[in-house]
Parts: sequence; structure tokens; C-alpha cells
Amino acid sequence: MPFDLNFHLHRLLRKEPFFAAFSRRIEKCADSRIPTAAIAFNRETQRFSLLYNPDFMESLSDEHKVGVLKHEFYHLILNHLTARVPFDPMKEPEKAKVWNVAADLAINTHIVDELPSMACIPGQSPFEEYLPDCTTEAYFKKLMEDKENGTGPYEPSDNGEAQEPDSLDDHSTWGNPEEDQQGTPSPTSEIMEEKLKDMAKEAMEDIEKSSSGWGSVSHSIRRELAKMVSVTISPEKVLRHFIKTSVNSDRSTTIRRINRRYPYIHPGYKRNKVSNIAISIDQSGSVSDEMLQTFFSFLNKLSSIATFTVIPFHHDIIEDKVYVWKKGEKRPWTRVCYGGTNFDPPTDYVNKRDFDGHIIITDMQAPKPVGSKCQRLWVTTSYYKKYPYFQTREKILAIDV
Repeated sequence: MPFDLNFHLHRLLRKEPFFAAFSRRIEKCADSRIPTAAIAFNRETQRFSLLYNPDFMESLSDEHKVGVLKHEFYHLILNHLTARVPFDPMKEPEKAKVWNVAADLAINTHIVDELPSMACIPGQSPFEEYLPDCTTEAYFKKLMEDKENGTGPYEPSDNGEAQEPDSLDDHSTWGNPEEDQQGTPSPTSEIMEEKLKDMAKEAMEDIEKSSSGWGSVSHSIRRELAKMVSVTISPEKVLRHFIKTSVNSDRSTTIRRINRRYPYIHPGYKRNKVSNIAISIDQSGSVSDEMLQTFFSFLNKLSSIATFTVIPFHHDIIEDKVYVWKKGEKRPWTRVCYGGTNFDPPTDYVNKRDFDGHIIITDMQAPKPVGSKCQRLWVTTSYYKKYPYFQTREKILAIDV
């Protein structure tokens, strides 16, 4: 029976509460086509994926299995997939290989005794002169100097040949996230960081609620996590990502469109239609005219991104006032109703129709609504995001009055 990582995860990470919580938010996919393991962003599911070779993982001791898992998770925590590299990996593959080793050194300094012998570790052969606790950039600079001079890990052996170091895992999914891949749009660095921030924040909240401790996570890594969750992404970028990821039916995979960064593992895809987005705008009495003007100013900005259907509502929807706001249009603010707030009618309206995503613009001052059949995003002011009437795990975007 092939090794199933999911079956063993609880046992492997029982002493690592943070990594266990972080792991729950990452897909795990067995794939014998990769030699060891890899972390990637799955564009089909819009989630981060841990890919692993089942034979490789099964061959490791439990301690080394945990070390490899932590190594992959650290690639995310240290932003190795989201940060721009100081060169073009496609045009300079040799530099990319050195960068991969530098990234591994920056991680492995935190888990020195937990990895198989093939791992690159500062202070151990052939990296005896490499100091611990350095950044990827610092290790990259040192590696490039040694490569140019033929010293350190690049020093030729007795037969005159140099055995260049290589990374523990596969980094072929890496590169500048803004760059295109087979002509299809890719998630931007900022959006991937937003997803990482949410994952890290939720995992940290799980730790706080359970009081189970951080396990082996060092204070320096906790500082990196604190920086990650404090990153602020502009509303425009969040909205672009929401619109792009709301529709599933617009993607079709094809094995003839090869993914350049991960051949035969993630298929390419093409888009067939645009997202059909519904925007319900709260016009109840608790929403002031000033706030309503802010909401319409927000919609005028949003119209530069996409066409959407506007659904005015208070305790019910105003069906004869529902209209399509076309991309590029500018409209003045209008109030068509007052009254109490009820989120169920606009949710039911959207659930019964062929919408791909639902944005509710509101002051959040009403009970939690029924579930949405499509992805739902809440837009409110900073104050009401901090003091909502109900709690939700759905995304809340704050815009300031």
C-alpha cells in the first residue's frame, strides 16, 4: 500500500502544534514524479499544496519525515514562494539553482538535527564556513562568491571536478509570481501573501485557543509570523483576487498546455468566460448617507475591474431596482430604501441564480445570514469590521469613510 502522508500527519506532528495547525490549511498530494517533496501554489484550487514522493517519505525515519514537513512549511513562512528574486529564473537558471540552495540554508539552520544527510546545513560539510541564522539573501551572496572563486561547496575535488550542491526538495514552481505561465494569468505576489497571512493568522489563533504551545518554533520565526500577519493588502488587489477566483467554470485543463515551472504535475488552463459577480448593497437606516456615498465611491472603483449586478436591500431586496453596472461605468450614489437589515433575502436571491461570487457591502449590523452557495465577501468600514454584529470566517474587507 503506497505511503499516505495524511494518514500519518497527526502522529508525526503531535509535538508540533503550530505546524499541525498550519498543515491543516495546505493540500497534500502524493506524486512519484518528483524526487523528494515540493511546495507549490495550486492554481486550480487556489490553495498551497505540499507535493511529496511517497517512496521517499516512507524511506525516512519519523524524525526526518517531520523535518522535511517543517522544511516545506518554512518555505511558506519565509516567503520563498511569494518574494521576488533578484534575477529572472527563466533566463538565469544557474543563479536559480544557487538561490534554491540559499533558501534551504536559511531554513535548515532552524532544524539542523531533523533532516536527512542530503540536506544543505550551515556549519556542516560542505558549508563549514557558513554562519547559522542568516537570510536567504546573505547565503545567496556567499554562495555566488564561492561559486565564482571555486571555493567552499564549489571547490573542485581531487579529480578536478566540482560537485555543486543542490536543494533538498524541488523548487521548480518558484519564480516571480507576477510573471505569466503559458499565457494565463497567475496570482500576484501580494495575493499569495494575503492567503499566507490568513493561513498563519488562523494557525496562530488555533494555538492561542488551545494553549498547546508553539512546539519547536523559535522566537525569530514567531517574529517573522507576526510580520506576515501584519501585512496590509490593498482592497483593489483583494477584489481582483476575489473576482478571479470566484468562477470555477471558466477554467479548463489541458495536458497539451504544459506548465513550464512544473511539467506534468499541474496542467495549464485557459479561460472561457468572465466571473458573474453579485453585489448586494445595504441601504438600511443604520447606513448613513456618508457611508453610502463611500460605498458607491468604492463601486465606481470596482467598475474599473469588472461588470457586476447591484442588488439594493434593507430587510428585503428591492427587485425592481436591481441593475447591471457595466465595466467602466461611473454612477452617482443613490438611496432607494430605509428600514432594518436582513442578509437572508440578498443571499437567497443570489443562491437561486447563476452567480459565481457575492459581495455584500454593509455595516454588518444584523444577524448572521444563511450560507452562500458561491464565494462570499463582506465589505464594510474599519470600525464595523472591528465591531461586527456577528462573527464569520468569511473574508471581511475594510474600506475607510
